This record gives sequence, structure tokens and C-alpha cells, in this order.
Amino acid sequence: MTRETDSPSLTPRPAGSPDSLSDSLCAHARGLFAYPPSPIAMTRHLDAIFFDIDDTLFSTSVFADKARRAAVDAMVGAGLRTTRDECFKELCEVVNEFSSNYGSHFDKVIGRLPAAASAGLNKEILVAAGVVAYHETKWRELKVYDDVYEILRWLDERDDLVRGIISAGLGIKQAEKVIRLRIYEFLTPNAIYFTEQIGINKPNPKLFRRVLRDLGLEAERTMYVGDNPTHDIDPANEVGMITVHNRRSGRHTHDVGRTKPSYEIEDFYGLRELLVAEFGFGNATRPH
Repeated sequence: MTRETDSPSLTPRPAGSPDSLSDSLCAHARGLFAYPPSPIAMTRHLDAIFFDIDDTLFSTSVFADKARRAAVDAMVGAGLRTTRDECFKELCEVVNEFSSNYGSHFDKVIGRLPAAASAGLNKEILVAAGVVAYHETKWRELKVYDDVYEILRWLDERDDLVRGIISAGLGIKQAEKVIRLRIYEFLTPNAIYFTEQIGINKPNPKLFRRVLRDLGLEAERTMYVGDNPTHDIDPANEVGMITVHNRRSGRHTHDVGRTKPSYEIEDFYGLRELLVAEFGFGNATRPH
């Protein structure tokens, strides 16, 4: 866990405070304290913690690659006359051009390939082969990191903490992820926000203000954990929230936003450690 700003659990040394060990001892003898008060007395208050979904709770990038390759293999296996590499390349171009939320990726791929690739074949069968393979991969592969599940269970022990989601994308697709990832039981039901549902998309800071207003939360006592510096960290910072950049995986691991996050983590054990150190939460034992 890396803190990007001065830790609130430490107090600045007063002007003229001792720098050397011997000076510190002398200062202590004079009743001047060069050390901060107990960390327990300096812990910050936290009323709520919200999470992004994609590349924060699970590796969207790795999952998407596996699912798309499985779909391509199935379409070629059903008779589509092209190489797997060529079909996968075309699929990636379609996703980039029409977005991941486009509803007819496989139809578009077939239409862009030479006519001979699907001549004499039922195109609906080819599309269905891709769709089924994609969804079967969802059942097998769509799951949170082990440490994410462990930390969400740990947070669930705190009855006074709101635990929510602020995620960009189509409502039904993001809701499906919440269910398939088996995390709904750890969330506060009225603290789940999908951008399509409320009509405000990232990186508009109005999205985060809306969440705070709806739930009566104070920004400085609310944390947001996300992977995208420009779409998660910058707008949450703008409204005054405590921000945590999850640099674990995904396309945005090395991106830089306009503003620095309050903290950086590489996994959810790091999140637990900062919650213990800075906010007075329970034990932060990391598995060996």
C-alpha cells in the first residue's frame, strides 16, 4: 500500500524540532514530543467504500481475451472458413470500433470477412456458436480475485459501513457481473450505481456527487476504489472523496491522471492494510 499524500496518521514536526537521536532524547527530557500521538487517536473516519467493477474486482482484460478466443474457436469449429488468428483480429477491430456493448459483434465479423468464408453455411448457426462459447466462458472464468472475495467478507463484518458499486456501462451487463461474481451479498443494496441507469457517465464528477447526495454521505468520509486514473480517480478527487488507485491489472495500470490518488494499492490485501493503518479497522494479517 502506497500513500500518495502526507499520512494523516503523522503530524508535522514543529519548527526547530530535533533531528538527531541525541537531540530527540534531550527534547523528550524537556517535555517536548518529537513523535506523533497514538495512531488510534489520529485515525480518519470512513462511512462508505465504493468499488469500480472492471479491472478492479476482477481482470476484465484477461477475461475478455479468453471469452473472445473461445468464441472465435467455436465459430471456426462450426465451419467458418478463416484462420483463428484472422477471425480474432477482425473481432478485436469490431469491438474497438463499435464498443464492447455493441450487440452484434459476431454478425459484424462474418459480414466483414470474404463471402467465401461463410458461403453455404447458416450464419445464425455461426453466430450462435460464438455466443454460446462466450457465455460458457463466463460461467467458468468470471470470478473475483481470491483476495477480493476475502476482503469483501471482512468488510461485511462492519454493520456501520456502506459498501457499494459505481460502475460505467450498460445496467444489465454490469448487474450480471455483480451476480456472476457472487458479491451481491456483501453490498449495501441501495448503494449500487450503474451509469446507464442514472444517465451520467464517467468521468463526469456529477456521477459521484449524485451518489453522495442520494445516500447522504460526506465526500471526505467516503472512499472510491478504481483502476482508471482519468475516469475513476480524477472525478472522485474533484468532489473531495478519498481515492484509491488499484494498479493490479488492466489497460490503465500505468496511466496517469490530472490528479494523484489518496492511495495506491496492488491488491486488496493492500486495501485492508490501509484501512487498518489509516481508518482504525480490524486486523490486517496478510496470508503467507
